[in-house]
Amino acid sequence: MNARSVPVLDIGRLEHDRERFVAELGGAYREYGFCCLQGHGIPDALIDEAYAAFRTFFELPEAIKLRYRVAGGGGARGYTPYKTETARHAQHADLKEFWHIGRELPPGSPYGEKLPPNLWPAEVPAVRSTGHALYQALDGLGRRVLKALALHLELTADWFEPRVDHGNSILRALHYPPVSETDPPNVRAGAHEDINLITLLVGASDAGLEILTREGDWLAVAPPADAIVVNIGDMLQRLSNHVFPSTTHRVVNPVGEAARRSRYSVPFFLHPNPELLIETLPQCVDAAHPNRYPRPITADDYLMQRLREIRLL
Repeated sequence: MNARSVPVLDIGRLEHDRERFVAELGGAYREYGFCCLQGHGIPDALIDEAYAAFRTFFELPEAIKLRYRVAGGGGARGYTPYKTETARHAQHADLKEFWHIGRELPPGSPYGEKLPPNLWPAEVPAVRSTGHALYQALDGLGRRVLKALALHLELTADWFEPRVDHGNSILRALHYPPVSETDPPNVRAGAHEDINLITLLVGASDAGLEILTREGDWLAVAPPADAIVVNIGDMLQRLSNHVFPSTTHRVVNPVGEAARRSRYSVPFFLHPNPELLIETLPQCVDAAHPNRYPRPITADDYLMQRLREIRLL
């Protein structure tokens, strides 16, 4: 039995115990690519209300949900049906459907070309009110995490701020229906790495999340009820030259009673601004760690490339 576990830290320490917290957080990400954060300040009531709204939406008839699918949109906004996304290099589609909420832009924003408008289901008004509020809360928390990671990389605390202030970040409400005997060899979410800078996972109605350790073992992630799981994505892995690894993870199929009920989860994918050039940070390169990515790429180009790989485009 694996006695290891993903570290649990209180992000409130960033304000009063900064040096030690930054060191511990950086160490957690260097080792696991994942960390569980308590003291985040997001109210339980908001999380519960958002989950309730998303459950109500997913219970709607398929014909209604499909009204909110955007053809050719890569799943960027609105509804994406069951068995649409396929993990990179996987043969079988994931056993999930999802709803995407993006950044709300002011009228006339110059970023509207890259950040499409949100769709809101008229049948469940709470998706808009609670979903947008949760988006903003997680966006703020994500910036606090990036502040600590910037300090660990010996950057200024606000280094990420002008690089994420109009990022194409996504709140994803996920529904994994009950597992049928006809589903294997599919799994709820195949082994994959996230595309973005960091991902914040707020709550999950059932267990199932596992990460692949550097020793090659699958480790279950079981955060305390009041913690949010935050992991590194491929874009930050590239920027940091793998100082912070983007860890492979999956959501496995349940057995027994759990297989007969739905699973819900709500991750927030924090993205940089579309025009950001993802270029290896010089302080992460030395003789022992040569630059793995000598050819930089914009965040938007990288995102489009990866969406094609997971069959959303």
